[in-house]
Amino acid sequence: MVNDTSVPLSSPIMATYSRFPVTLVKGKGSYVWDDQGKQYLDFTSGIATCNLGHVPDAVKEKLEEQLQDLWHCTNLYHIPNQEKLAALLAANSCGDQVFFCNSGAEANEAAIKLARRYANKVKGSGSSEVVTFQQSFHGRTLATLTATGQEKIQQGFSPLMPGFSYLPFNDEEALEELTTRKPAAVLLELVQGEGGVIPANPEWVKKLAEICKDNGILLMVDEIQTGIGRTGTLFAYEQYGIEPDVISLAKGLGSGFPIGAIIAKEEAAKGFEPGSHGSTFGGNPLATAAGLATVTHILETNLLKQVNEVVTYLDSQLEMLKEKYEFIKNIRGKGLLKGLLVETNALDIVQKAIANNLLILTAGPNVVRILPPLTVTKEEINEFIEALEKTFQGIEKGE
Repeated sequence: MVNDTSVPLSSPIMATYSRFPVTLVKGKGSYVWDDQGKQYLDFTSGIATCNLGHVPDAVKEKLEEQLQDLWHCTNLYHIPNQEKLAALLAANSCGDQVFFCNSGAEANEAAIKLARRYANKVKGSGSSEVVTFQQSFHGRTLATLTATGQEKIQQGFSPLMPGFSYLPFNDEEALEELTTRKPAAVLLELVQGEGGVIPANPEWVKKLAEICKDNGILLMVDEIQTGIGRTGTLFAYEQYGIEPDVISLAKGLGSGFPIGAIIAKEEAAKGFEPGSHGSTFGGNPLATAAGLATVTHILETNLLKQVNEVVTYLDSQLEMLKEKYEFIKNIRGKGLLKGLLVETNALDIVQKAIANNLLILTAGPNVVRILPPLTVTKEEINEFIEALEKTFQGIEKGE
């Protein structure tokens, strides 16, 4: 019954999130405001999603224009923004063709399906195995949580999907297994975000790429958190001297508007043909308007140069904190994806930072994750350091 209140609930929303006691209602640039009017410095960027800051003008204008024309169109017809964004992504990556979806999990799901279908229908190898790495994170669908190399993510969802196996991250000797098993594909993050902000070793990545190439294994790079400028280049793989066969994207691609994508080289893209995969909302006019505006702005401005300049400053300030506070054991990450390895409870730091008008994240029990927008200024970094140090001082005093 509509008005049945016999089972009282604290909220009509399912309890899939442990929410912080903050209700955000407005954002602009590096700042957000709650429903009480309190301002926060947001160094989460919606978990590496609002790469141009909140409500960036360049994206807002294009979305407002598109809202006047067409919101939705089935993929049975051509969508101009989709064609333009696909061309832009292909021209600025090692890939050739693009499939659009709505999220990072959907992008990795598409990559997994593409790898299996390429192996079965194009190569005729019959291999459907996808190898990922321990402590990885690839999504919450049944296939992508199975691909995720963390048992805590998989608990309660048995039976998991067959066809996945895991190797230790950054372990060169373990890569030799690929030469005998010859899986359909390898899927990896170049910085394990949820797994602790751990970058891949460059020499390890090069060896992995060589093994994949020599053995006909698709190399698929999950750039959902690292892509669209987050690490200082448009894609993180550019810093490793490799060319993946498939790249998965989401998060920063739409400046907060839901969009995901995979970019594939022409050969790998042969795995899909009409009817083999699809998405009702994927690549719709609004989502691709946001994506096109976001990527165009990054490419046509000096934003990536600015990112690399501000990263140098951020690194120096974090090193200063590390020298001052003994419980900071290491600083990890790439570009504006940073992690502080701490001896204390990372969640405690995140919760206490809220009282100091600062929003940050965890990446496991002992890592504080820092994700400012790419547009962050040195002045905002100074504000961040001041708030974080105030938080640290409170923790040392037992407050």
